[in-house]
Amino acid sequence: MATCEANQVNPEAYLADVLLRVQTHPNSRIDELLPHEWKRRRIADPPNSPLQLCI
Repeated sequence: MATCEANQVNPEAYLADVLLRVQTHPNSRIDELLPHEWKRRRIADPPNSPLQLCI
């Protein structure tokens, strides 16, 4: 949670998204799920649903 807050990431949105993704995400790219990288990717490629825009 502290890492999310330090990176200005909504912890609830982050955890909800990552817990769904981690099931199928390749181990070799696990660093993409870290809060700072997750935020960068969300900004670069925002989700289609407005419900998923909580950063």
